[in-house]
Amino acid sequence: MKIAVLSPACWRTPPRKYGPWEQVASNIAEGMVARGHEVTLFATADSVTKGELEAVCEQPYGEHPELDAKVCECLHISHFMEMAEKFDILHNNYDFLPLTYTRLINTPMVTTIHGFSSPKIIPVYKKYNANNFYVSISNSDRSPELDYVATVYNGINPADFSFEPEPDDYLLFFGRIHPEKGTLEAIEIAKKAGRKLIISGLIQDEGYFNQKIKPLVNDKSIIYVGNSGPVQRNKLLGKAAALLHPVSFEEPFGLSVAEAMMCGTPVIAFNRGSMPELIRDGKTGFLVNTVDEAVAALEKLETIQRNECRAWSLSRFSIEKMIDGYETVYSKIVG
Repeated sequence: MKIAVLSPACWRTPPRKYGPWEQVASNIAEGMVARGHEVTLFATADSVTKGELEAVCEQPYGEHPELDAKVCECLHISHFMEMAEKFDILHNNYDFLPLTYTRLINTPMVTTIHGFSSPKIIPVYKKYNANNFYVSISNSDRSPELDYVATVYNGINPADFSFEPEPDDYLLFFGRIHPEKGTLEAIEIAKKAGRKLIISGLIQDEGYFNQKIKPLVNDKSIIYVGNSGPVQRNKLLGKAAALLHPVSFEEPFGLSVAEAMMCGTPVIAFNRGSMPELIRDGKTGFLVNTVDEAVAALEKLETIQRNECRAWSLSRFSIEKMIDGYETVYSKIVG
């Protein structure tokens, strides 16, 4: 099957550091190549793939603020759509804008909806629902106004995440530094529990970081280590006693949750969005509702078997599992 995979142009594919949509698009492309499909990845020119690479944007605009994001986006998406006839199926990982081309082409397109940035974008999905195939990344992240062909959980490469049976004593916050991701709540949990916390992630909200987070960083009990790349990510996740994920929004998936468990690290998360689908409460972590409940859950970490965390993540969130799901979706559409 000839497959075209569209990745965003914000970061390199796969990303050097932050870039969850780019990471998933890369995993889809490489997984399909490994299954023997002819895959063309549409991404920035510095991207890396074992398939064919198509690029009109030399550099990712997220790493080069002098670039105009909208110009890059338009050039990138239009290039993808103008080559549609060369493929059996298109796989869109770049939100709603590509949908607006789909009544102008004949090649079917699968769109993985990586979450809704706002209810304001749903009318676009509704308009093009009849001639598109939508995949949700969790059952919780579905709009009742849309029709879906499947739910396929994001898949990660087990080879990128080492199992660590003997962790250190620190807690970890790993993700975007933004109020909805709960960085401040993670600090509150660690302080109440008297535990060391390491924070790693892209600073997405500068005001929040400077006003709420930075004053609490002391490089002793609360440490910020920046936006980590793959090697440091693996080490941080694997050596953590637990990942704290106190989100205040309906989390569509949460790659760091699956990644932590792949390393054997349990996750303590606020019970929002997809968290009940990702975490086996009491087996691979704990679902809680408040800071105090999270502190209490830390007292029960010794009841979690780290090898069970790894086994669960392998069974649900590996690339192989994801590719099985998408091959089934493709087969439904093109036969």
